[in-house]
Amino acid sequence: MFSSNKSAYDQTNRSNKFAHISVFSLTFVCCYHLLSYITMSDNTDKAFLALTLALCMKKKKKGRRWSREWLKLRDKYTHENLLREIVLTEPNDYANFLRMDHKTFEDLLTLLSPCIAKQDTVMRKSIPASQRLSITLRYLASGADFEDLKFQACIAPRTLSGIIIETCEAINEKLSNIQIPKTQESWKILARQFGNSWNFDNCIGAVDGKHITLQKPEHSGSYYYNYKGTHSIVLMAIANANYEFIMIDVGTNGRVSDGGVLKNTKFWNMFENNQLQIPEPQELPNFNKKMPFVFVGDEAFQLLPNFMKPYNKQVLNDNRRIFNYRLSRARRIIENVFGILASRFKILQKPIKLCPTKAKIVVMACCHLHNLLMKQKNYIRNGELDMEDCVTGTVIQGSWRNESNQLLNIERARAGNSATLAKEVRDDFCEYFNSTGAIPWQNKCLE
Repeated sequence: MFSSNKSAYDQTNRSNKFAHISVFSLTFVCCYHLLSYITMSDNTDKAFLALTLALCMKKKKKGRRWSREWLKLRDKYTHENLLREIVLTEPNDYANFLRMDHKTFEDLLTLLSPCIAKQDTVMRKSIPASQRLSITLRYLASGADFEDLKFQACIAPRTLSGIIIETCEAINEKLSNIQIPKTQESWKILARQFGNSWNFDNCIGAVDGKHITLQKPEHSGSYYYNYKGTHSIVLMAIANANYEFIMIDVGTNGRVSDGGVLKNTKFWNMFENNQLQIPEPQELPNFNKKMPFVFVGDEAFQLLPNFMKPYNKQVLNDNRRIFNYRLSRARRIIENVFGILASRFKILQKPIKLCPTKAKIVVMACCHLHNLLMKQKNYIRNGELDMEDCVTGTVIQGSWRNESNQLLNIERARAGNSATLAKEVRDDFCEYFNSTGAIPWQNKCLE
């Protein structure tokens, strides 16, 4: 009897089927061996009986759950039920929740649905495109992490992560509303807007950059470590006179300064190789010198014939102070753009808990949405932008400057020596601003 039982046990162990014997079968085997226990003279039989009894008493493992029960009730508890209510009763709350009114949301949904809509399967219903878009917008607007958002959307965090990145990619692809002008006439339109709004003729863009803080990427060492002791990627941008982006570049590691980031962009490569279709120099109003079209930036950038920056403080006189003041009025545009961007999309105000590649996608989506929403009447609220009293010359700072979690400035690095031609161009602008191009209140900056 022992030899046959031993042979059966070895065979079962080799085929790995012993663990699947039913409780009833194991109990029967135990009873059989218990009755014959008295006749056992070999310790091997007793060991086999002990193993069989142990398997009989072992609890059956619980099966793995497909999903938490409350997550299965998404149709009942989703945030979309709340949105359907407040869009009818409190449209301002709706706009605050998604950063856009209902019509803009529906238009955006129509545009993105072919990219983000999914098919139902026999296993489960798909998450509708409207929920995918609305929870993505809420993520960008609130800065809440996936663990918090799961309670609003009734969607598991891992699923949320995939939905949000996919939707942001669709936003970047379909909006495509951040474009460098492609013709000379388009550049001239930008220049006229700067001249009319900010009294800087022949200006075609305001340039600056900001750090976007990240949770330290895995295995990155100090690659993304910036001068403020955090980890970040850099958002470099150019804005037009209407507070809209015309160029963004995202992803350079946070160790690099303003000028270094700009020179790593596709824009700068086109700029250096004269591929931007920037118009030839033209005369300014009542000024007999032909002046180039220029971008404006701060001290960190290199002075070039097509790129103006302020005079150094060590060489200032009254005329140069007025030039710096006039340049700052134009450059203030990009500061306000960054301020409004971070105020609207609070995901930018705290360390983003994504890898740099995914963080880049999220930041780009915020910038595209900013340009889209600039067309919306209530996107900019009263008092949010810097204003200037043209009588007294006093600058009234926008309310976004009072927020505690503003985007971190780029480290100001020494830009190096400038070419003689670039200095001459700046001197000519200085002469123009202090003669035929003067504005009535500019001398207030000297007081």
